This record gives sequence, structure tokens and C-alpha cells, in this order.
Amino acid sequence: MPTSRSYRDSCGIARALDVVGERWALLVVRELLFTPQRFSELRRALPHVSSNLLADRLRELEHNGVIRRRQAPAEGPRVYELTERGRKLEPILLALGDWGIDAPQPPPPTALSATSVLIFLRGAARPDPAAPPTTCRLELDGRAWTVRLASGRVEVQPGEPATAAASLRADPKALSALLTDPATLATACADGSVAVVGDLSAIDQLLNAVSDPWPSGAQTTTSQ
Repeated sequence: MPTSRSYRDSCGIARALDVVGERWALLVVRELLFTPQRFSELRRALPHVSSNLLADRLRELEHNGVIRRRQAPAEGPRVYELTERGRKLEPILLALGDWGIDAPQPPPPTALSATSVLIFLRGAARPDPAAPPTTCRLELDGRAWTVRLASGRVEVQPGEPATAAASLRADPKALSALLTDPATLATACADGSVAVVGDLSAIDQLLNAVSDPWPSGAQTTTSQ
């Protein structure tokens, strides 16, 4: 059953926290920002939450109209996705992430999901607006993503690109390290922590769009 806990405060902030203030609730919303996910995928992205607690949060978020379940296109378990009301939490989550970037790192072992790295990539990348459009394929934790740089903008979409200049396969922590220091790409390829197929310069362009931001203030977008 959904939780009956409440701050019993009529302020809109308190009422919002009645809905999404429980532990793990906002991280579930974070994981659904780019694409619907199955229970097992959410469990993998949030390894420090128990299955029972995750199930509780999903029931509560569904009860409160933040997420919904639907049948996946392929056979198998249903997926969870954000409702229109749930998607309105995106700018709040992004602002919270900006606020929390200076907070101390938690003690190990720590988790880092593919969604987290993609949110950072989308928000921090400032590609050269004069550069030709470039599409890259990223494979993170076994799922493919399409990242397109064009006209100073960055688009992140789930799924395989129609065409791509290059493909990079890595785990989220390895990609995060590359975004922090793109000069380590050759070393990461050599030691097998990442794999690149195709035009290496396209991956360099993507990584350096984050590490050396353009001062013109290029915009970023999410494509649904």
C-alpha cells in the first residue's frame, strides 16, 4: 500500500515532498528521465536500494501520478515511465544536481548510473557551433544511446542511431573519467576499459565538448 506519511503542512513545498520526498523516490524519477525502464533495469541502476524498497517507491509514485506502467514493445515485463506530471520534475532535478555538485562525495562503494553520466554530458557539453554535425553511439551498461552534436547543441536519445561516425562502449564510471580528462582516451582503449569503433576524432570531439566548454553558451536539449 502507498505510504500514508505526510508533513501535514499546506505549503506547496511540503505537499511536493509528501509525494517525492521519500528515500530513493527522486532517484527513480532521475532514472526515467531519458527512457522507460523495467524493474530489473532500475534495480541495476540503483544497486544500493533493496528490491522491496524499490517496489514500495514505485507503487507510491504510481499512486501519486508521477509514473505509470505500460507494456513494453517487446515481450517481457512491463516498463515504468514518467507521466506528464512526473516529467515536470526534470528542471527541479537538474537544478538539484547543480546545487549538489559541490557536496562531498559519499564513502565507497559508490554507484554511478548511465543516466547520471548522460545528464552531466547533456548539461555540460558546449560543442563548437561552427563544427559539422556529428553523431556518436554510446553503449553504457549494455544499452545503446544516440548523442548528436550540431549547431552548438547536444541531443541525447535512447536507442541505436541510424548512422554514427563512431561508437564508444564503456561503463558509466569509465565514461565519466573520460569526460573529466579526454586525454586519457588512448590509455583507456589500450587497457580495455573502453572500446571505440569508427572515427576516433568524433569521440574526441564529443569528450572535448565537455572538458573545454565554449563560452558562447550553447544550448542543450532532450529529445523524446
